[in-house]
Amino acid sequence: MDVREPLQLTDAIPGSRFPAQPDPLSWGFDRRTPVVVVDTDGTGAAVSTAAVLRSDGYVAEVLDGGFKAWLAAGLPTVLLTHLPPRHGDGRTWWVTRARPKVDRIAFPWLIRRFVDPDARFLFVAPAEVLAVAAREHTEPFEVTDDGVFWSHREERCTFDLMVKAFGLVEHEPLVRLATIIRGADTDRLDLAPEAAGLLAISLGLSRNHADDHEQLDAGMAIYDALYRWARDARGERHNWASHQPSRATALA
Repeated sequence: MDVREPLQLTDAIPGSRFPAQPDPLSWGFDRRTPVVVVDTDGTGAAVSTAAVLRSDGYVAEVLDGGFKAWLAAGLPTVLLTHLPPRHGDGRTWWVTRARPKVDRIAFPWLIRRFVDPDARFLFVAPAEVLAVAAREHTEPFEVTDDGVFWSHREERCTFDLMVKAFGLVEHEPLVRLATIIRGADTDRLDLAPEAAGLLAISLGLSRNHADDHEQLDAGMAIYDALYRWARDARGERHNWASHQPSRATALA
């Protein structure tokens, strides 16, 4: 939980949440989920916030050194410049065309994993996207309209734009993932060997799920796995001993 002053924020730790209410006991977290509280330098609001949470049975800690220490360590951050205003529930709201396949699953995945874990996504008929966006004060994406920021740019797909706009171009796993997504989404299967597999899985998901939100939930797991492969396992090949822990580790 990032408890820095919202008006002062230009970037944040990926996956951070920002409180909609000042009272930490109103945040509604599961007490089994550890909470790390972040402020500017680890000596301000985070200290008291974590103490209040612990007094109510939460497992809460303060990030040592705060956001400044995270920056000093050279760890990834996400730019918040292009993030739309949050609704009263503290979440960002987004709307796109119904029946998502590749980019319209990858987009929510990146938002929820790196930008706003609680983001709400609406799926409507293509002709209704802009009207719903205006009515609900919701950010549209993946729409062929000149006034929509989050859309394809020449040969680049929306996921490419997101990686750049959120300042994640130095995070190599996401850059690799963007190439795969672009290949699958624009029928450029020559861009990456994995693009054809992602397209096949995406088309299969769209036929397995009639409900767009169920399809999004299923797709999130697919992109989680693909991201972990891009981050940790690109050099690995399948074998019978893959990921078998040592006896010492298994008994620990």
